[in-house]
Amino acid sequence: MKPLVYKKSRTRPDAREPERHKMHIAKGDTVRVISGEHRGKEGKVLRVIPKEFRVEVEGVNIVKKHKRAANPNQESGIIELTAPIAASKVMLLDPKSGDPTRVRRRVDKDGTVQRIAVKSGQPIPRAKAK
Repeated sequence: MKPLVYKKSRTRPDAREPERHKMHIAKGDTVRVISGEHRGKEGKVLRVIPKEFRVEVEGVNIVKKHKRAANPNQESGIIELTAPIAASKVMLLDPKSGDPTRVRRRVDKDGTVQRIAVKSGQPIPRAKAK
C-alpha cells in the first residue's frame, strides 16, 4: 500500500479576492434594488462596506435582532436593523430622469474623478459629508 502524500494547492497567490472592491456607490447616494426579495425598492445608502462588496440601504433588508440587556439599567427586547445587501443588487438613480443607470468615470483636467450617468450623460454629485 502506498503512503499518503498531501499535495499543495495550485491556487496562484495573485488569484485571491482583492482586499477592497471598487465601488460604484458611495454613502448618501439614492439607489434602487434591481434583484432579490426587495426588488423595486428605493432608498438612501447608509453604509458602504468595500471589503465585503456590500451596502446598507435605508428601508431595505430589515432584520430583527433579539437584544439582551448587558446591565440592569439597559433595555432588552427585539430591535429592527438594516442588514447589508450585495452592491451588485443595487443601481444608482439617474439625476435627470430618476431611472436606474450604470456609471462611468471621467477624469477632469485637474485630476478630479466624476461619476457620469450612462443614460443621460449627467454627472452624479457626491453627497456632502456632515
